[in-house]
Amino acid sequence: MASSSYGSTQALADAWAETEVVPNELRYNPVKVGMLAFLLSEVAFFSTLITTYVVFLRTTKNSVPSPADVFNLPWVLAGTACLLSSSVTVHFAEHALRAGNRGKFLALWGLTIILGALFLLGTAKEWYELIVDHGLTISRNLFGSTYFTLVGFHATHVTVGLIVLSIMWVVAWRRRIGPEHSTGLEVVSWYWHFVDGVWIVVFSLVYLIGR
Repeated sequence: MASSSYGSTQALADAWAETEVVPNELRYNPVKVGMLAFLLSEVAFFSTLITTYVVFLRTTKNSVPSPADVFNLPWVLAGTACLLSSSVTVHFAEHALRAGNRGKFLALWGLTIILGALFLLGTAKEWYELIVDHGLTISRNLFGSTYFTLVGFHATHVTVGLIVLSIMWVVAWRRRIGPEHSTGLEVVSWYWHFVDGVWIVVFSLVYLIGR
């Protein structure tokens, strides 16, 4: 009798295990988990650079030349507007691909690349003026060292993002990316949003508080 009861219980347990379905949103996607781990490591990296800039903030304000002497704020604001706008376009581009609208995706993804490139061109112009017109280099003083290190590493991350975005645009243009590849596009957009978020902090610290 006990053996029969145990067999019935086991059969019910096996049947439940076979019919139970784990919702898709609860399943771990290794690509997303990997990107989240990478972004967390990048948060730690930029936190170190930002903290260093904050520690030496009083010294950098009194440097010669000082931030107030060299920064062209309207030009930086224009570049910031381009970068933040690119976060909007990459978001809607991702949704366009999920909806199967390839043309809209290519247009918005391409616009994201253009906006990011404009931001980098603005950074390059600013650096040219700092170095040529004001003689500010990474070895000139503490301000130059902290500024070029922090902004330079951010610009490097933007450059990497643009390379990845451009590769994916070309692949999509050749009709090798579709809605089934939305996860890859999603994690790339996460990276781009992260780069934009970091710039908000860097811009506020370097160009507003640090002037």
